[in-house]
Amino acid sequence: MSQHPDGSGPSGAQSLSVKRAQVDFHNFASLGEPSRALAAYADENFRRKSILEAFMSFCPALSPFLEIGANAGHSSYMLANDFGAEGFALDLSADALRHGQFLRTAWNLPNAPVLVAGDATRLPIRDNSLAFVMSFQTLSQFLDMEAVVREAHRVLAPGGVYYFAEEPVRRKFTLGVYRVPYPERMKPWEKRLYENGLIDFIAKDVIGAHQEESFGIRQNHSFGLQDWLGLIGKYFCDCRIMTFPRKRGWSNQAVISALHLVPGYTDLRAAKYLGGTLAAFCKKAGELPAPRPLMKCLACPDCGAALCKGEDSLTCTACSYSASNEGGVYNLLSSELKAELYPGARPDTLDFSKPGHEAGLVEGFYDVEGEFGNKYRWMGPRGVARLTKMRPGAPTLRIQGYAPKVAKVEVRANGAAAGSWDLDRPGLFVLEAALPEAPEYLVEILASPAFLEDSEGPRTLSVILSLLRLQ
Repeated sequence: MSQHPDGSGPSGAQSLSVKRAQVDFHNFASLGEPSRALAAYADENFRRKSILEAFMSFCPALSPFLEIGANAGHSSYMLANDFGAEGFALDLSADALRHGQFLRTAWNLPNAPVLVAGDATRLPIRDNSLAFVMSFQTLSQFLDMEAVVREAHRVLAPGGVYYFAEEPVRRKFTLGVYRVPYPERMKPWEKRLYENGLIDFIAKDVIGAHQEESFGIRQNHSFGLQDWLGLIGKYFCDCRIMTFPRKRGWSNQAVISALHLVPGYTDLRAAKYLGGTLAAFCKKAGELPAPRPLMKCLACPDCGAALCKGEDSLTCTACSYSASNEGGVYNLLSSELKAELYPGARPDTLDFSKPGHEAGLVEGFYDVEGEFGNKYRWMGPRGVARLTKMRPGAPTLRIQGYAPKVAKVEVRANGAAAGSWDLDRPGLFVLEAALPEAPEYLVEILASPAFLEDSEGPRTLSVILSLLRLQ
């Protein structure tokens, strides 16, 4: 198994701060609205299953499998139940996997994958052990996408197949001058340009990418069609490719009509100019051997040795590493990375999804709301919290929240102004402010305009907060 002493994967693939941001984003952005999530997950599974069924003859076997970047694990549940496959759903966020188990009840599913928190650049899987690996909307979350492809190739057995999809293809026909928000955050003029496709001709990158970047996530949207083909050819002996060019609006349709005038039109050609997404089935050279037992595919993330399964834990056969089953998830991050991303309750962090955060709240917050990892509190016009510094040096204060409308937020720390922000769009926000060094901080947050809401009794509300942290 490839070794990376810092536990963070190859240099440049994904830094510790980005990994932390990924975990934060999963918890806050993805898991708070179960009914909405169910509909979105069902739609994604329908598309992914349809593509897989079309290429089943290319895949010698689907067990054992691994899904990298599984989020709630919904596509792994689909593979386990609709195809009868056995395998692992792996994501950096243990909470995303843990709370995603509500899918099994909601969809009445008899089978489930093994849920594993792990690092895509250092998979806790033994070499040459899997028949099938899949990932969706995952590779572009890494500045060094090749690091993840290399790991997928390493863990695949000879003759195994890597299926990845919903990865962005860079568009040629664009000026690349404007960051386009998600549709629900678009202003009226942006929405009109979006509906007729004209906004694609000025877009800098993938629609909505700015929101993830505001959380500290760094994405890679630099790959055109030839770049993807080159990466696949470097590691795999054979492949099957599908592209889904951007077709929304009359303007994109006009380009497609023009391309049809040239003999030999394909969606590949359209994606080259209009961008879109790509799906690929990539086969590793060799003949697929007989499958090994599922749990024998796992490897210690610290030393790479085999793991021994106990009644409710996994233990390394060569070093002191162990991981218990925590709410249905085995956390197989390296010891160093696990300590950074899952430190437990700390006085420098108020995560409203975690018990014990109440001790740091002083005034101005309403009761906890939300479900499945996305716990939050409404704030009145003024909220006050206490944080204690744990790391040396002057910290940065990070505040994660949601503004239901255009708002202004001011922050003071120990009575001194720390920052002021005009939130010109509704939606998720992340605010960061450098603070002077002090052992403890009384953080005062002022938000306006406030509004009266009385569905649960009269309350004066401003914005929602989910996390305050010194980092």
